Amino acid sequence: MTIETVRIGPLYRADAERCAELERILFPGDDPWRARAFREELTNGLPYFAARVGDELVGYAGLGFVAGPPQAEAEVHTIGVDPAHQGRGIGRRLLDELLRIADQAHATVFLEVRTDNEPAQALYAATGFTVVGLRKRYYRPSMADAFTMKREPR
Repeated sequence: MTIETVRIGPLYRADAERCAELERILFPGDDPWRARAFREELTNGLPYFAARVGDELVGYAGLGFVAGPPQAEAEVHTIGVDPAHQGRGIGRRLLDELLRIADQAHATVFLEVRTDNEPAQALYAATGFTVVGLRKRYYRPSMADAFTMKREPR
């Protein structure tokens, strides 16, 4: 068995269709992002990263800033990994890149995560996030609840 190298780098506008495809796979009961949403985020200059195995995009993550210094705040807009590549630390590496950017700005980081997504909650807790709230019926159309999580700047 060959172990393929995963490279983390910038997400490009040309990746938008593949991101939207992964969104449909990862979030079928909710409102997955369309390719246009990814292109708009990139056009706005937001930090987005891609995980690639060879030429194949297998994961993506993006961060937005909602407030600037002196009390900078950021939020994880999206993060996803192809189910065929999950459990290999790719999500952690993508999240680490987002947090590196947030920490450079000394930003507090927020995110929402489904209350039934225990693997994602564990990842976020392992990187310093704590639950600070509950958003009832946050995800649509599934009406699933979400925890709001927060991480202080490092």
